[in-house]
Amino acid sequence: MTALAAHRPSLAAALLISSRPISWINTAFPFAAAYLLTTGRIDAVLVVGTVFFLVPYNLAMYGINDVFDYASDLANPRKGGVEGALLDPSRHRAVLWISALVCLPFLVFLVAVGGPAAWIALAVVCFDVVAYSAPGLRFKERPFLDSVSSSIHFVGPAVVGLALAGASPTWPLVALLSAFFLWGVAAHAFGAVQDVEPDRGAGIGSIATVLGARATVRFAIGCWIAAGILMLATEWPGPLAALLVLPYLVAVWPYRSVSDADSGRANRGWRAFIAINYAVGFLVTMLLIWWALVR
Repeated sequence: MTALAAHRPSLAAALLISSRPISWINTAFPFAAAYLLTTGRIDAVLVVGTVFFLVPYNLAMYGINDVFDYASDLANPRKGGVEGALLDPSRHRAVLWISALVCLPFLVFLVAVGGPAAWIALAVVCFDVVAYSAPGLRFKERPFLDSVSSSIHFVGPAVVGLALAGASPTWPLVALLSAFFLWGVAAHAFGAVQDVEPDRGAGIGSIATVLGARATVRFAIGCWIAAGILMLATEWPGPLAALLVLPYLVAVWPYRSVSDADSGRANRGWRAFIAINYAVGFLVTMLLIWWALVR
């Protein structure tokens, strides 16, 4: 047995790493919160949908990405851990098949219990997951569309939850979803900054390779500020969430003038962003509980 084979993780371990457990909550929480707060009940739809967006959805999203980004990921020092798996090519076919098969029963159930609005929302989020990385579409290599597509990964589950719950669109709800969308755009854009040099070296386009590191950081800052302003139009105590953009601005501000050559330094800010997400997520949960009590 070669040294490489000896250290190659099992298929189960490879699937787990590829699904990015650290990010599971980022897709499951929006669905669960949207559905539960709209319906006020815990039922099979809530449980099945939450489990779907917790693991299978992330396995499909990140697994497809890891398979089709393998060549460029080899040259990226960030890959090979919590920020992205380096899947052995012998695992690629299995990861793609398992990702599809694991998602299928959940999607069948959600389609069966949902109506046209839920079908459209599910179709959009599933298409977006594939289109982000799959050859021929590769939204991740289309500047600006890459950030939009990435944001849909996280806003989409909330929209699915609202559609399954039969929510009616209101201006405060639109403001909330728009703020969440801009948060996602900002998060992707800032995350792309640290990969400017590896992406350019591999011939991969992104919002950061087009705008440059400094302009991309400033674009992300603008999106976060706009998200905070939009939260002021939501129902009380939603406006308090406008303050939750401040930790992101504090974390990102030191990189507002980072050069392309020094863009890898932004990885420190990205790691801070990941930690901030958990703290902000807790505060958002408290605000949602408060909103439910006031309602």
